[in-house]
Amino acid sequence: MKAAVESFVSGFPSFLIYTGTAGGLLLLACTFYILLTPQKEMALLRSGNASAGLALAGVIIGLAIPIASCLASSVSLADLIIWGIVALLIQILAFRFVDLILRDLPKRIENDEAGAAILLIAVKIASALIISSALWDPNVARL
Repeated sequence: MKAAVESFVSGFPSFLIYTGTAGGLLLLACTFYILLTPQKEMALLRSGNASAGLALAGVIIGLAIPIASCLASSVSLADLIIWGIVALLIQILAFRFVDLILRDLPKRIENDEAGAAILLIAVKIASALIISSALWDPNVARL
């Protein structure tokens, strides 16, 4: 029992730092994404636009998956932050990709077209899963 308590005491500060950094990175990435996309998700959500909610949910999940993967295998806080930024950039590219396919994606979301939001979610989650698999290395040990 003593070893478990000592392990907790020595590991808990790192847990808090890494988890807090990952949570902060997710919050910053979501905020940056919201500010960068042409549609105003929060205003649309407040007015009852379900497609904006779906699209934003896809963003949050699409960013959280690779950040979680980074958290699981990062060797430092800098490593976690760098790859978290890469995940954000790829998610922005995923938005642009769907916008090219559907033409005028922001307007479709503003018009509450659920099909457009669902396709965006699928692309975001698919790209997040691919990114997270590419980032994850079970043999990496934290320093």
